[in-house]
Amino acid sequence: MVAGKENLWILQLIDNPSIAADLNYSTDYLLAKASGVAWGRGLCVVCKGSKALCGKTRCPLMVRLNLYFRMMPIIEGTDVDGASPPSVFVGRIGYPYVYAGPLVPPVHEDTSLFDLPELWFGKSIDEIVGFRSMLIRGKHRVHVSNFEEAGKIIDKTRELALSIGPVDVELALKNRPRRYLILDDEVQPFGPSASIQDIRVGTARWDHQIEKCYSDTDLKAAEAVTTLYERGILVTRIQRAFSVGAFGLKQNRRMVPTRWSITAVDSILSKNLIEQIKMYPEINEYRVYESIYLDNRFEVMVMPGPWSYEAMEAWYPGTVWNPSGTSIVMFSDWEGYEGRNTDADIGGCYYAARLAVCELLQKERRQATVVVLREAHPGYIMPVGVWQVRENVRNAMRQAPLKYNTLEEALARVASQFQIPIQQWINKSQLIQNALYQKKITEYFKHV
Repeated sequence: MVAGKENLWILQLIDNPSIAADLNYSTDYLLAKASGVAWGRGLCVVCKGSKALCGKTRCPLMVRLNLYFRMMPIIEGTDVDGASPPSVFVGRIGYPYVYAGPLVPPVHEDTSLFDLPELWFGKSIDEIVGFRSMLIRGKHRVHVSNFEEAGKIIDKTRELALSIGPVDVELALKNRPRRYLILDDEVQPFGPSASIQDIRVGTARWDHQIEKCYSDTDLKAAEAVTTLYERGILVTRIQRAFSVGAFGLKQNRRMVPTRWSITAVDSILSKNLIEQIKMYPEINEYRVYESIYLDNRFEVMVMPGPWSYEAMEAWYPGTVWNPSGTSIVMFSDWEGYEGRNTDADIGGCYYAARLAVCELLQKERRQATVVVLREAHPGYIMPVGVWQVRENVRNAMRQAPLKYNTLEEALARVASQFQIPIQQWINKSQLIQNALYQKKITEYFKHV
């Protein structure tokens, strides 16, 4: 049984294939069913975007609808003409045969902000998703190892990836782009996509430092990444060039899916910093750093001890990755002094936060045991990319730390800022338990 006539507005949207397909909402999800069907499905018609029945503070469907109707008059036909930020995207589906190509908004203005997450901190989800949704993705299928022989489209895509500023691009697409918004926890959102028939790119001014690493075919990819970072090149620009196979020994170069390139660069950079950090003296106090953004609260505990690191996340019901749950879901990953030899289960967020804390320790020339704790609340209604974690933790590390003499005092501060009882964090944390309950051998010397 469906809801009454007053709810037909949303069913009419679903009946319109040009909208329904793009929003990724099915009729089954939106219908208000008879009793006996579990709550968590079929709430949308009853709610109409105003009652927050799903637990989110704002309706993701309404946000998508607003963006959809904003995009409709802009995207017409199969020709796209605009200034790329610059931005490119390399997919992962079908690897090693993937779709790669530029992201181009149908506007001619300074679009550089559209692909510089380092400058996004403080902006609302609406702002971020608003300008990202205008980026139309041109696609061309290519084998990741044979991209050098893939032809003009991939050559021009690489030119864009190495550019230092917006570049005029004209795309002739094989079909009209579907109006939808791609959302992924690892990568920044972007809008519609279609296969490329032809491409024209204006004069691209390459980043001089990146161009040098691109031209050096005897320089390993990891060395290129760390060299550029040490010379002040933004992480986003390094990741972009990394994804189009711009670095590495000539015979080893290959395109890397965008989401993998983001994590790879964060991992390479933080791992390099860790090797330096291990040579520094340990801090002698307990510190707490804090940041709140997009309804994500971060508490970073920095404790005396040799280098070790842990990232913990708690997702409330109604959040992106716990949409219909009835209880908080917690995850954690950690590494000791020797590092880890498996990928972190919580994905790119682990490495993004690790880079941010390593940057501070390297700046201070100190080593420490670090635990990053994150509470994601229902106001985080849709994923905007792993950059959010990196920049949130960077913001925390820029603030003056709260300093304490004991771990118990530091934990009391964290407890006062979080809604989840501190004992639940302790029970889930390997490093906090070690600090609380594991005696150090030096303590025995005090009694000798």
